[in-house]
Amino acid sequence: MASVKVVRKANKVDEFGKAPLYLRIIKDRKAKFIALSIKVLEEEWDEKTQQVVKIKGLKGREMRLKVQRYNKAIFKKRSDAEDVALDLETTSKYVAPKKIKEAIMGKSSESFLKYAHRYINSLEKAGKIGTWDKARTVISKLETYLGKKDLLFDDVTVSFLKRYETYLKEDLGNSVNTVYSNIKIIKKLFSDAVTEDVISIEKNPFLRHKLKTEKTTKEYLTEEDLQAIDALLLKSGSKKHHRRNMYIFCCWAGGIRISDVLQLQWLNFDGEKITLTMHKTGDVVSIKLPTRAIQILEEYKHPNTKSTDYIFPFLRNDLDYSDPKVLYKAIQTASNHANKSLKHIAKEAGIDKKLTFHTSRHTFATRALRKGMRIEYVSKLLGHTSVKTTQIYAKVVNEELDKAMDVFN
Repeated sequence: MASVKVVRKANKVDEFGKAPLYLRIIKDRKAKFIALSIKVLEEEWDEKTQQVVKIKGLKGREMRLKVQRYNKAIFKKRSDAEDVALDLETTSKYVAPKKIKEAIMGKSSESFLKYAHRYINSLEKAGKIGTWDKARTVISKLETYLGKKDLLFDDVTVSFLKRYETYLKEDLGNSVNTVYSNIKIIKKLFSDAVTEDVISIEKNPFLRHKLKTEKTTKEYLTEEDLQAIDALLLKSGSKKHHRRNMYIFCCWAGGIRISDVLQLQWLNFDGEKITLTMHKTGDVVSIKLPTRAIQILEEYKHPNTKSTDYIFPFLRNDLDYSDPKVLYKAIQTASNHANKSLKHIAKEAGIDKKLTFHTSRHTFATRALRKGMRIEYVSKLLGHTSVKTTQIYAKVVNEELDKAMDVFN
């Protein structure tokens, strides 16, 4: 049975001779303390009755009222603590003093790490393997930082987040934006926990902690760059040749993501348009292809081609990709190899830009806006959920126009 007592900590005396009062919880000869935010002189405190007996400098009614107020608060804190301890010990075989202290202080008994792992498991079951892999990596980093310790929701304070961000930057060498993407997942879990009534909104540290990001330059190809890559003489049938074709196709075909172009099958193409379900969002999009995009696809059409065959030769037609993890791994492998090839392709074309497949999306968006396509249409083709996301490309085009006007200076 835990014992709860109010004690004056004489080893914490301040310059005025006052020492703070604490709730002391003892269980199996182990003690935990909780501050009561009351300080008293030694002569003002009766250790036996655990009461304030007087207030130095006060007399009569004023002193009696203050003594009563203090003792009422002390009695309530001690009584509430005893009730909490009794409830915990009644419902559990063994309760550590730390758990009793946390319960008295209103700490959530919910483990943040356990909640995070439930979220990760739900992503895996839902087949959202990309998000699952990212969340799993973020929580694994956090667990490495913690060692073998558990992490309660109440342990994640603003100061904890600042210390962890410093660890990510200084110890792991993560960039500001990598830190942002890591902490953003922790923020999402807190938001979900509030929505699900796992914790109260007041316990969300992100109400007081702002995440920091750095602006990055969005690389994209000019018309000259695009023509230079398209005109490269590459060995026909080589992987580099196919990756160049696939990249150029994406630049023309609505800037579709590499995860989507890799999965394109002939059944998605009707001779004029491609219709597909976007891998990332699950949205269905139909894109009428420009002539150059159709020409690229026609290079891959053969008399014995089946409707279920993949158009670009990076996913195997004889393999079953119904397992989301198998598909995810195949896409990741193909994407990594494609991005490495693009570095060599850019160099061969004399382009001093860091190209990845994602730059095909930037290229399509800036080209479309320059040619007068309405921003809402560009946004829809890119699969953006909000036009605000697309507006950054409009800003890039406007900056180009501003520079063009400098010819008059």
